[in-house]
Amino acid sequence: MAVRTSWELVHACGHTVTHNLSNRPADQRAGFARWLEGKDCTDCWKAARDGDSAGKEEWLAAKRAAEQQAATEWAEQFEMPPLEGPEKALDWGARSRHQLVTAAYTALVTEGSWDEADWATLEEKIRTITRAGWWIDQREAEGTDLPELLDAATDNDRGTENPFH
Repeated sequence: MAVRTSWELVHACGHTVTHNLSNRPADQRAGFARWLEGKDCTDCWKAARDGDSAGKEEWLAAKRAAEQQAATEWAEQFEMPPLEGPEKALDWGARSRHQLVTAAYTALVTEGSWDEADWATLEEKIRTITRAGWWIDQREAEGTDLPELLDAATDNDRGTENPFH
């Protein structure tokens, strides 16, 4: 006898839908069917997602604006040089730089064994990397990796201006 492929499920939204689960391995169909029952049907899920897209967009825009404001204030406070690159990458690069550098400070100084002198040396290296794309590429890096990442940066990632003030 073959394992059944068709499942009639009553979803969390109350709708009954017949699902063809033949594209799943036979031993995973029953578990997937149980999982599906706990979810809204496809139509209800899409309606909820589409109805909330304006709210998500507003929330994301507000979050990005707050992150950008924090990155701008941080860059001014710590005299970070402006980033270079395409216009559409500058804000993203600034946010990525701010997030990585503050995560590194927390990991290395606040929670780690570095002192302010060690950090000041690293901060000077941070100032030399002005290519926005480099910071965007490192956006998922761990803060503890920043010293090694800065050492691996090439001349293409460094600005031509004197970073020392």
